[in-house]
Amino acid sequence: MILTKDNFKLGLILGLIGPVVGLVVIYFISFSSFTFREFLDYVLQSNRTITAIGALSLLANAVIFAIYVNFDKYKTYKGIFLATAVYGVAVLLLKMFN
Repeated sequence: MILTKDNFKLGLILGLIGPVVGLVVIYFISFSSFTFREFLDYVLQSNRTITAIGALSLLANAVIFAIYVNFDKYKTYKGIFLATAVYGVAVLLLKMFN
């Protein structure tokens, strides 16, 4: 089972996939009337939407992180945290240069 593994690379992979899954969930819940490309264009057009959608996407990592913290899988949640930090910096850079 994936929850029993304690591996930094697994944490990085989960941390990189989590926000993408979060973005897709946000798309299907709130923006399904648009095409996915139109949704991405809309998100990238203003700083306000970049921040909001970026933060909501990162909530997926918060859930994954909390699960691994509760199972005491230190290496895995360090990987998740690193990926979350990278995504957070990317959202800030998008916001700054938009």
